[in-house]
Amino acid sequence: MDLKQKYGKVAVLMGGDSLEREVSLISGNAVLASLIKNGVDANAFDPATRPIQDLSTNGFVRAVLMTHGSRGEDGMLQGVLEYLRIPYSGSGVMASAIAMNKYRTKLIWQGLGIPVAKSQYINKKTRSSFKLELSLPVVVKPVDGGSTIGLTFVTNSEQLTDAINLAFTYDEAVLVEKMIIGSEYTITICDGVVYPIIQIVAPEGNYDYQNKYFTDVTKYICPIDLGELQLVVEGYAIKAYDAIGVRGIARIDFMINEKNEVFFLEINTLPGMTSHSLAPMAYSAKGITFDALCLEILDGARLGN
Repeated sequence: MDLKQKYGKVAVLMGGDSLEREVSLISGNAVLASLIKNGVDANAFDPATRPIQDLSTNGFVRAVLMTHGSRGEDGMLQGVLEYLRIPYSGSGVMASAIAMNKYRTKLIWQGLGIPVAKSQYINKKTRSSFKLELSLPVVVKPVDGGSTIGLTFVTNSEQLTDAINLAFTYDEAVLVEKMIIGSEYTITICDGVVYPIIQIVAPEGNYDYQNKYFTDVTKYICPIDLGELQLVVEGYAIKAYDAIGVRGIARIDFMINEKNEVFFLEINTLPGMTSHSLAPMAYSAKGITFDALCLEILDGARLGN
């Protein structure tokens, strides 16, 4: 089959001007190379360096989104593509916006009985009057953001103010969340299909930006068998995915504490596609190659929520 004819001119959007630009470029270039190798008329497109209207004027008919972070993953770019009537990969406007906001995601999940960690929300209005109601340790992080940028583990009260101030430098709202002591996992879902769960074993539990993308010290166990919790986790994950209105490939992070209790953390609607990324790892565990995954992402490009 002639894939150039099947898909037409494809834009692989990457880069942008978010704090996750570097990772976005790595993901985007990996997908771009794969699609070109498969015979797709794929072209790099960086919305930080050229007008988004060029997508229309240059004849692009589909878009693959590898734009991690703000203005690329939060519904803004998705809204522009809806206006331009260019089908795109990943979730629609509403789901992208909700999923990017950790606080509102937690509210929806909590309302449906999906277990989440206790937390407190702080915005500019409540910042000066904030009082910690959770017992230490806690995790402080920007409400909108990813790749653990601006996140701090707080183990004593002296660290709290600095952690909140740091998170506010990246966002206008902050989440203070009860730290779950236990093991970290992620589960990938695509349109109702559940892929193997991955356990993340980071040095001293520090799965930060460097250890996510640029070092080889983090260990990944895939697939991992959770025993009696396996079906419980998969059921919650499908429910969490559907509740946000996600479509296409998404990755949900969760933890299991020392009492064998599950806590869901957040959902990623545009998972990374770097050499360290977890969605490709989950697909590989099911015998699906990176090239096949990239074509699946392209196949899922569409309009609407």
